[in-house]
Amino acid sequence: MRTISRVCAALTTTAILFTTAGPAYAQPEDPPVATTTPFTTPNTEDCPQATTPPPAIDLSEVPAPGETVPAPLPVPADAVGGDALAECGTITPDGAPPLPADISATGWVLSDLDSGDVLAAKDPHGRYRPASTIKILLALVALEELNLNTTVVATAEDANAEGSAVGIGKGGVYSNFQLMQGLVMASGNDAAHALAAQLGGDAATVEKMNAKAESLGALDTRTATPSGLDGPGMSSSAYDLALFFRAAMENPTFAQLISTETVQFPGFPKDPEIPDDVDRPGFTLSNDNQLLYNYDGALGGKTGYTDDARQTFVGGADKNGRRLAITIMKGDVFPIRPWEQAARLLDYGYALPASAAVGTLVQEDSVGDVTSTRAPVPTLASPPSENSGSAERESALESGGDNAIRIGIGVIGALVVLGLLLWARQLGRRR
Repeated sequence: MRTISRVCAALTTTAILFTTAGPAYAQPEDPPVATTTPFTTPNTEDCPQATTPPPAIDLSEVPAPGETVPAPLPVPADAVGGDALAECGTITPDGAPPLPADISATGWVLSDLDSGDVLAAKDPHGRYRPASTIKILLALVALEELNLNTTVVATAEDANAEGSAVGIGKGGVYSNFQLMQGLVMASGNDAAHALAAQLGGDAATVEKMNAKAESLGALDTRTATPSGLDGPGMSSSAYDLALFFRAAMENPTFAQLISTETVQFPGFPKDPEIPDDVDRPGFTLSNDNQLLYNYDGALGGKTGYTDDARQTFVGGADKNGRRLAITIMKGDVFPIRPWEQAARLLDYGYALPASAAVGTLVQEDSVGDVTSTRAPVPTLASPPSENSGSAERESALESGGDNAIRIGIGVIGALVVLGLLLWARQLGRRR
């Protein structure tokens, strides 16, 4: 009976852990609820993500059988964009006022789209997952290689692409321009799949995206999927996203796409293989970037989210002839939403003198050899412990997880415990 008691105690503890530490799930859509835990901006002074993103909380980056996780990208001997950007904490110009409050983003870069100056930053070269903001890089490749007037017929594989969707359907006829609208305005992974198919498929498209990133000087970036879904080796930085956004904004078509609030999007015909299926009519497609609707002078931008990446965001604005951009990585909806954090950082940038700068966004093909690396950061000498991963998962749940899901997991854990208790009791009777 002592053995059974010890087993029961251990299983009860396991059930408690199920209810308090689980993977982070999608953010709630309701406004943030006040908590008793004071908010603190994540501390990056010790460069925890100098070489790799934080540990994954799900199985999205487990390699396929026979494949391995790519080694981390080399860290340049000299920080791209200037020596000051080698720092991992907050970087502001001399004499700058305090940064705005309530910024939960772990890494961010505030830049001038025209001059290329970096006005302020936090962990600019820290490596994080980009989520759907990497679609800006896909857009760059697609705009260079595809004829936007060409029409394609969507396949079932396009329509069933994993993740967010604009709503294309099998048999639907779409121009590449309409697919770009679905990609940029609604973050459609279905549109990303249809575009990638024309670029040679997912693997070929990823290769082209990584080549484009390298040519832009984005040396923290390795994309694993065209759409931004997490995969083995996925990595980028707030600095690299700033490079992508600046390059994309030089293309008038991209600038038009991100600034469009609504468009009419085509429907698609019924599937003859599905009984009683019906035609799907066209619909109004709305831009999902709230900065566009709520910030004076907003140029638009790109949103992103996965369980591992958390909230990512790219946006820009034009005030008094000055175009600024903000890129955010590993943020959260607490204490304010990503677009609101972007708005506050843009306000901060517009309050700085035009001459203020801590670095620069490099020009395409201007970065040399990067085979050498800086001295390794001591905190990265060994892999993160399981405890640190658990702490991060718990923090993610506290900052934005869904309590109902945690309770559900707890109930499942309790049922498992109950079942094992009954089994143990029956086993004791048999003995």
